[in-house]
Formats: sequence, C-alpha cells, structure tokens
Amino acid sequence: MPDLAPWRSTPDFRLLWTQGLITYCGAAMALIALPLQIKDLTGSPLAVGAMGAVELVPLVVFGLYGGALADAVDRRKVIVATEAGLGFLALVLLVNALLPEPLLWPLYLVAAGVAALVGLQRPALDSLIARIVPHEQLAAAAALNSLRWQAGEIAGPTLAGVVVAFWGSAAAYGITLFTFVVSVVMCRRLAPAPPSHDAEKPSLRALTEGARYAWSRPVLVGTYAIDLAAMFFAFPNVIFPFLADELDAEWALGLMYAAGAIGSLAVSLTSGWLSRSRRHGLLVIGGATLWGLSIAAAGWFDTVWPVLLCLAFAGAGDLISGLGRSTIWNQTIPDHLRGRLAGIEVLSYSVGPQLGQVRAGAMASWTGTRAAFWSGGLACVASVALLSATLPKLFTYDAETDPDALRKKAAAGSGDAGA
Repeated sequence: MPDLAPWRSTPDFRLLWTQGLITYCGAAMALIALPLQIKDLTGSPLAVGAMGAVELVPLVVFGLYGGALADAVDRRKVIVATEAGLGFLALVLLVNALLPEPLLWPLYLVAAGVAALVGLQRPALDSLIARIVPHEQLAAAAALNSLRWQAGEIAGPTLAGVVVAFWGSAAAYGITLFTFVVSVVMCRRLAPAPPSHDAEKPSLRALTEGARYAWSRPVLVGTYAIDLAAMFFAFPNVIFPFLADELDAEWALGLMYAAGAIGSLAVSLTSGWLSRSRRHGLLVIGGATLWGLSIAAAGWFDTVWPVLLCLAFAGAGDLISGLGRSTIWNQTIPDHLRGRLAGIEVLSYSVGPQLGQVRAGAMASWTGTRAAFWSGGLACVASVALLSATLPKLFTYDAETDPDALRKKAAAGSGDAGA
C-alpha cells in the first residue's frame, strides 16, 4: 500500500495534494477538448501536432526563467499568480467556444500561454515539495503526488469525453475555469515559502550556475536525457482522435487518454515498496523501456481493447520512470539550487512531449497513424538502451552510497537545507 507519512505529517502537503487533484481534473478536460476542437476545425493531424511547436519556445524560455525565479522569490506567490493566469486562459477558451464560429488562432495562442505559465509554475511547485516534506519521506511524497495526478487524469478525460460529446467544448472549458478559481483560493492558504537570505536574483549567471551543476552530475544528465528521448519518440497522445477513428471507436477517445493514468494508478496503489527502494536509476531505465515497448505494441493492434491495455502498460512504465527521476532529484540537489534545477527538469519532461506531438502528427500524416505509434516506440527503446550504456552512473545509482544523496541527507538532518 502507499506510504501515507507525508499526508499525515505535513499540512501544506495535504493542501497541495488536494488542490492539485482539483486542477488536474479540470486541466485534463481542457487537454481533451483543445486538440479535439482543432481536429474538428481543420481535420488535419499535422494541425493538431502543431500545438507542440507553438508551446515549445514559451516552455523553454519561461521554464528556465521560472527555475531562477523559484530560487529568488516566495514560491507560494509564484504558484498563486500562475494559477490565476491559467484560469484566465481557460476563460479565453470558453469565450471562443461560445462564438457562433469558433476561431482557430486563439487555440494556438492559449496553448502557447499555458506553456509559458506552466514553465513559470512548475519549478516553484516542484521545489516546494523538497522544502515542506521531510527528507526520508520524499519518495513517498512522489508516489502520493503521482496518485493524485492519476486520479485527475482518469476522472478528467473520462468525464471530458462525456461532457464534450453531449454539451460541447464550451462546457469542458467552463469546468476548467471553475477548478482554477477553486485552486487560487486554496493556494492562498499555503504557508509563505520565501527564498534563502542570500538568494540570487533571476539572471543569466544564476541560470548558468544551475546548468553547470546539472551538467557535472552524470546521474542527473541521465534522468533528463532518457525522459526527453522517451517522450520525443513515443508520445502519441495528440493523434489519439485519429486512432479512435481508424479503430471505429470514437466512443473510446476519453478512455485512450485515461488508459495511461489507469496503468499508473495500479503502480501507485502498490507503491509502498518505493520507500524501501535504493536503486532509483534502474527505475528510470526500466520504466522508460516498458513505456516504449507498450507504445510500439499499441500500433500493432487493429481493435481498441488491446490498444487500451497497451496504453495502460505504457502509463505504468512512465510512472515507474517518473518516480525514479523525481526521487533522485529531491534526494541529491541542494535547496539553494532546487528551483533552477527544477526549471531544467521542466524542460526534460515537458519539451519532449511537445516535440513528440510534432513528431507524431508529422509521422501520422506521412506514414499513417499506427505506424507513428510502433516506429516511435521502437525508437524509444533503442535510445534508452544507448543512453544507459553511455551514462552508466545512472544504472548504478544507489541512494545509500551516492555522494550527493548522502550530502543532502546530512544537510537535512542538520537543518541546513541549502548545503
């Protein structure tokens, strides 16, 4: 069973967990409605995949800046402001959907704005966990956060499929807007999270310091590179609407988006073992390999139920890899660099999917939808194998012997989180 120690011991963790569940449900509904609306307006998989292209630059720029910002200002203020901004963008989607003839360009503009705000927010949000949760409970907190995400990813897409089918995209966007209003109210109740007294202001030098630290740690480089490669080659979510059409299973579109979260949920509900695990690098590698194999298998079936099963296994592999990555990051990175490194992490697990959307949309246009699945999955497996051989320290990582993990543990025990 999951280890509930962070939930019991940390009120701010409970608040963030609940707030995240609410917003994940709302955001997942928009995640379904937006590409489906672009598909209905254009009929082009390339146009849907272009969402990744317009999101890429804002995510890179604001993700890096958000990392430096998280180390320099109150992290709670960043979270509240960005949640409010995301709510405003949901309002824009709602207004556009209510027009007699919805426009296409606002959808891309909102996609870029969401990427920018997420880039600003995620470093503050991710680095806040390492501050409020005791060091020995970080792995358990990662599992609980994943459980929250999966609940939202299951409920959101499943409900979105029904809402969009019966009431249209405007209803989905309205629910999204409501969840962000609730989130802002809840986030204002978080305790302040000011920076350390000697924190640097956001600057190119501060960003360079964080990047230099990351580059000097092969274990960290391995976590970033494997996730980036896995998502670039094997993130086909954007072409799910076209796969549903080919399988004559339009009714299953919401289930396709939810299947990965169902597989992840199965892992989370049995995640008590993670608190006893030490070889988190193996989790990163093994999970990414399972992800790639499952995505490849999904492209080989011509009926919907085996495809859904493959997507569930892919979700399980993605979560296993993600738990390994987040645990390594929180176990080894000193607090005074945590925001900047969180900015790099945002790029590693977000840029990959954005580029993956472009790849999947282009491949589906050129070679067919199912070929885009299996070719990307096999490329993912090959790239993970190559990176594992190139960066062996990730494979041998052990939380009980790694110097950075031991140094961070000692700093947490002494109360000097910035050491």
